[in-house]
Amino acid sequence: MAVMENETWQHSSYVPHYLLRGDPFASRLSREADIIAAFYICIIGILSATGNGYVIYMTIKRKTKLKPPELMTLNLAIFDFGISVTGKPFFVVSSFSHRWLFGWAGCQFYGWAGFFFGCGSLITMTVVSLDRYLKICHLRYGTWLKRHHAFLCLAFVWMYAAFWATMPLIGWGNYAPEPFGTSCTLDWWLAQASVSGQSFVMAILFFCLVLPTGIIVFSYVMIIFKVKSSTKEVSHFDARIKNNHNLEMKLTKVAMLICAGFLIAWIPYAVVSVVSAFGEPDSVPIPVSVIPTLLAKSSAMYNPIIYQLVDLKYSCTSCCLQVMKKRRHFRTSRFYTITGSLKDPPAAKEAHIEM
Repeated sequence: MAVMENETWQHSSYVPHYLLRGDPFASRLSREADIIAAFYICIIGILSATGNGYVIYMTIKRKTKLKPPELMTLNLAIFDFGISVTGKPFFVVSSFSHRWLFGWAGCQFYGWAGFFFGCGSLITMTVVSLDRYLKICHLRYGTWLKRHHAFLCLAFVWMYAAFWATMPLIGWGNYAPEPFGTSCTLDWWLAQASVSGQSFVMAILFFCLVLPTGIIVFSYVMIIFKVKSSTKEVSHFDARIKNNHNLEMKLTKVAMLICAGFLIAWIPYAVVSVVSAFGEPDSVPIPVSVIPTLLAKSSAMYNPIIYQLVDLKYSCTSCCLQVMKKRRHFRTSRFYTITGSLKDPPAAKEAHIEM
């Protein structure tokens, strides 16, 4: 941080936003607004930690070895759980206190943890979207993906997120208080201070937002085109292939929903960050900057809800079919991951759909 401040202060026309007021950690919201934000994040944090903790527990509880897509599901839940337990308590306590209580060291840790786990979630979903694209659009791909490939992907995700999150701690970029005072984030305002600050902000935007988002959008757009063009072809296949194809597409829709939820939560925050970085000082009013921040902090809550909705849908469908066929209802697990492990009654064939 000292390196960046020295470089910044060489430009007399630029003053960091957190130095424009006497106390950089004093809240610039009303006490009532801080209390409302604290209660909101408290509820979001409890739901996120509980939901993702349940996902982790149910995934690890399986006695068989986790398949590659299930490892991706577990990885996504770990990142979402991490951002819930490491960041939200800081924000809640500070909002109730009407100021950031943890000083510069706590600000650096909070900013690092939020960026690390958020970036890890996005890159994990990028890998999942690529897996979906290759499996749907290039059928040969599904025959060679093994566990060691999944572990290599996971290692890449963790190193990628750790690299970009750690750069501000060693001098390229910085973590700083949000304009409203009770939270910390990447110092987007460095883009107005120096060439180094501009390069940092541009690199973060491209490698941690634009590139992953572009890959996700490309993957699912290609899947949509592939599905439309292959509908007639699938209709000529036998029942088993058609069933596998239908289940594969259901799981692809779940993955699209998960990615859409994450992007919807984070894109408003990204837009506000870009405007803050390259716009005029105070171009984003303080109350306006809070709303995208609160929305982004809710992103970790969505995935467990999606899992349960998919579980409920499959459960109801299975139950109704079995009642119509006068078969006994049978389920081995109440949890379905985005990898899609669906089991029919004992008399039927077992189908496994991997994401």
